[in-house]
Amino acid sequence: MAEHDLTARMAAHMNCHLVFPLLEFLQRRPRVYAVEEILEAKMRLLQGTNMVDYAMDTHKLLHGDTDDVVVVVPDDMVERRDEVVSRLGALAAAAAPIVSVLKNHQLGPDKEYNIRMLHERFQIGPDQIEALYQYAKFQFDCGNYPDAADNLHRYRALCTSSERSLSAQWGKLSAEILNNNWDVALEELNLLKEIIDSKNSSSPLNQLQNRIWLMHCSIFIFFNHGNGSYGIIDLFFQDRYLNAIQTGAPHLLRYLAAAVVVNRRRRNRLKELVKVIQQEQHRYKDPITEFLECLYVNYDFDGAQQKLIECEQVILNDPFLGKRIEEGNSITVPLKDEFLENAHLLIFESYCRIHRCIDIGMLSEKLNMSYNEAELWIMNLVRNSKLDAKIDSASGTLIMTANHANIHEQFIESLKNLDMRTFMLAKSTLELNRQLGEIDRENYSFEAPRII
Repeated sequence: MAEHDLTARMAAHMNCHLVFPLLEFLQRRPRVYAVEEILEAKMRLLQGTNMVDYAMDTHKLLHGDTDDVVVVVPDDMVERRDEVVSRLGALAAAAAPIVSVLKNHQLGPDKEYNIRMLHERFQIGPDQIEALYQYAKFQFDCGNYPDAADNLHRYRALCTSSERSLSAQWGKLSAEILNNNWDVALEELNLLKEIIDSKNSSSPLNQLQNRIWLMHCSIFIFFNHGNGSYGIIDLFFQDRYLNAIQTGAPHLLRYLAAAVVVNRRRRNRLKELVKVIQQEQHRYKDPITEFLECLYVNYDFDGAQQKLIECEQVILNDPFLGKRIEEGNSITVPLKDEFLENAHLLIFESYCRIHRCIDIGMLSEKLNMSYNEAELWIMNLVRNSKLDAKIDSASGTLIMTANHANIHEQFIESLKNLDMRTFMLAKSTLELNRQLGEIDRENYSFEAPRII
């Protein structure tokens, strides 16, 4: 199943701290990767952080530390830990005055007033504000995400540099994700989106890269939040974000496809999604995208059923889709069950739309139901999906009634939202041309977004 694992692709667009939860998930799935491979990957990532205790524990596991076998960590790791502890203490001491003040005084939205007030009342100036930033950054790098989030929040109320403020914003978002504070993380995500989408935030190339980073961060939130499937659909289908997916991150189509399948109120997006999947199939495909292609492009129902079997394994081994819930002695994967149920409904609805007569007995065998159970299931399904059909009990068949929209209805449907989409496209084109003209006059060089 490693062929369908997206961890490497996702990691290329994430801060390394966000990759650790993915590796922790895969470590519990030894059939995807050997445990040794995951531990080695952790060690490589940890070299770029100050999480020295985590690195020492991982080193011990990698070299076979058990209750019976004690692995001694190398001297250089011990020395490195001493250096980190010493540096953390020095930064904490330097930031102590401003941290103490800010814990007891709420800052307002006016940054200039905040800075002036701190200087006049507490003799706190630029050096102490910079010390707060460096302390928060080091805390984040050490894996102390709760305190890092608090100090980054305080720093943003004092930072007048747009570049430094954006860096702190990325750090705050990442810290809240790693703290599993999903409501706060969603607020930070929306705030960061506003900054990225603002006209003067950065060049078009940096905006593109920032949107790709933002969507990767959003996956953590949307698949852990109550209304996550709505959020991912609403965000990813925005023209600028869908363009970013097609330009630099087609693997995100897996998560968009999964969200559309499980969200019955967003089924109107299926046609647009399938079109994008077709356009990007030469660059990216997996059983989830292929399932939709089999169903809505090739009308291959046997192929769709086969892909659905593969989808189950993809979901179980995906760090975002395969989230497990433990209740007592039972373990469930809610999204897997929800996906399979809705996928079967999609297959049935599509089959009904191209067949006039369906044998209920044949269907009951495929669904592993009794005849009466299948008949009741079909009745409920037809009622809920608003299919124009009736059951002929005498012949044991489901009879579909053709219901084609007339030319006038089809024309009106095709014009829905066309004026707004045309306006937005023209506006985006003019804005892009303006920014490209500015780039031509500047000494521009691309630099990917950084997180603190």
